[in-house]
Amino acid sequence: MGLSSNHLFLTRVIIFCCTNESGDVYYARKVFDEIPQPSVYIWNTMIKGYSRICCSESGVSLYKLMLFHNFKPDGFTFPFLLKGFSKDTALKYGKVLLNHAVKHGFLDSNLFVQKGFIHLFSLCGLVDLARNIFDTGDGWEVVTWNVMLSGYNRVKRFEESKRLFKEMDKKCEYVSPNSVTLVLMLSACSKSKDLDGGKYIYSKYIKEALVEPNLTLENALIDMFASCGEMAAAQGVFDDMKTRDVISWTSIVTGFANTCRIDLARKYFDQMPERDYVSWTAMIDGYLRMNHFKEVLTLFREMQMSNVKPDEFTMVSILTACAHLGALELGEWAKTYIDKNKIKNDTFIGNALIDMYFKCGNVEKAMKIFNEMQKKDKFTWTAMIVGLANNGHGEEALAMFSNMLEASVTPDEITYIGVLCACTHVGMVTKGRNFFSNMIIQHGIKPNVTHYGCMVDLLGRAGQLKEALEVILNMPIKPNSIVWGSLLGACRVHKNVQLAEMAAKEILELEPENGAVYILLCNIYAACKKWENFYKVRKLMMERGIKKTPGCSLMEMNGIVYEFVAGDKSHPQSKEIYAKLEKMKQELINAGYSPDTSEVFLDVGEEDKETSLYWHSEKLAIAYALISSGNGVTIRIVKNLRMCVDCHLMAMVVSKDLRPK
Repeated sequence: MGLSSNHLFLTRVIIFCCTNESGDVYYARKVFDEIPQPSVYIWNTMIKGYSRICCSESGVSLYKLMLFHNFKPDGFTFPFLLKGFSKDTALKYGKVLLNHAVKHGFLDSNLFVQKGFIHLFSLCGLVDLARNIFDTGDGWEVVTWNVMLSGYNRVKRFEESKRLFKEMDKKCEYVSPNSVTLVLMLSACSKSKDLDGGKYIYSKYIKEALVEPNLTLENALIDMFASCGEMAAAQGVFDDMKTRDVISWTSIVTGFANTCRIDLARKYFDQMPERDYVSWTAMIDGYLRMNHFKEVLTLFREMQMSNVKPDEFTMVSILTACAHLGALELGEWAKTYIDKNKIKNDTFIGNALIDMYFKCGNVEKAMKIFNEMQKKDKFTWTAMIVGLANNGHGEEALAMFSNMLEASVTPDEITYIGVLCACTHVGMVTKGRNFFSNMIIQHGIKPNVTHYGCMVDLLGRAGQLKEALEVILNMPIKPNSIVWGSLLGACRVHKNVQLAEMAAKEILELEPENGAVYILLCNIYAACKKWENFYKVRKLMMERGIKKTPGCSLMEMNGIVYEFVAGDKSHPQSKEIYAKLEKMKQELINAGYSPDTSEVFLDVGEEDKETSLYWHSEKLAIAYALISSGNGVTIRIVKNLRMCVDCHLMAMVVSKDLRPK
């Protein structure tokens, strides 16, 4: 039609293609390239078009071309250019473009340019640069305040976010927070566990209806109360909501699960009209936190039946449950599930697999996972160090620590806990002392109460009880019940009554209801035949209503986890189990086993004491495993309490007797 040389018509084509959703920006560029002397307006329009389709690199290239042809940017160039930036592009070009804006005099005078850079630097985490620009302006509207608050939240600088909000709060006659502002601040209070700050926002702005509540704001309020442990308040907000979505339900379930009120969490979970993978994972994590590992696996099966696909965080919880149950078969299945369903196999998954394999005694597969991991963090190395030590590979554990240092991975306090545990499990007292010193001298890590507990455990197991006590008495921080408990456990092994009484007294002052202390003390008195002291402790337990935690043994057989308690006859094959125990009794004696009744509390004859020993949960589990599995099957048993001396002796004889001849 002869319009190809009509400048006005070409300009309108470019405007349409760059600003309209149905326009083609790449066609606009072809038209643009035909214009001999495009105006700054047309350059800006093309840049705006690239921002619309998020082609920030093309926008930057066009901006460079604009400067090359001696066209100076105006007040619209930078806002249009910055609008389409991603985080990566912002980090790559942000500071250079800021210098350009300063050079051309727009940063001090142009409000839109200032807002563009505030948004850009907040997005990419350069919040200090964003704040510098923010502070040069005045009279910002609420959207810009929100951008700045969001920037602080994004980099987890919640205290600065709250300080900025206080400034905004003081200027309420000029700028008022909206619902987005309050959501941002409730999130900051939630993450920093600032209940008072959250209550202030609730009472001033929401309760007084200064800001109209909506679903997002109410969800943020529930999350804040739940994160701070105020479940009554969270429940009140939830119950008053006119409409709820899956986020509302998930927040209340997560809150109750995180505060270990698993019954209420399950109640709300069961009432949910719709569940996503987040709500399922929250409930699974709740059971995991309460050490209800069998329930974790049961709930995961329900999740699969509901056709909800888990994510990597869900699978970490499943692998952790398998590790605690010693359920290698189920753990292997979980790994296959991760691979088959292409679930993100990140460092967290790798670490959980290493932990699971080690706790199930499969050192080779744990090593294989470690060697195949593309990215390793300090927790990966720590899992390897602790896992090798727990499985009797002390030298390899310390070699792994050396490899960690050679890989330029800086150890932290958690890593050194692993190293000290490695020394403890293999009795390397001298090396343990050296590592404890190096932690302070070489890496500047100040020992915490757990490190001191490791040293007490190391010395105590080696029989150096006097030095272990000196470590406790010379600690620069107050020892907790775990530190004293390590000493008490060592006293049980080495039968030191006097020191045991001292340790028990210290623990009971810290935790008067700690039933495990009374039991350990009774064990020591019984082993040393100090029956008068023994009966005094038993009487004290009865007076204070202290009950012994029942011993429980778990084992996996054919993908099913079975649970046994002492004297339990609830199993469907109970008769066969007890018959097998009777048969084992004579076989064990023939193999050189003699029952150790020193820690049996019963005031009965020796024969009855022996009978009670044979009914311990781990013996029941072993008997069931022997009648339910064939040759060559590894028997893995996990116990909730420390194994008694007799069960330990029996397990050693059985393991030796069952080895291939």
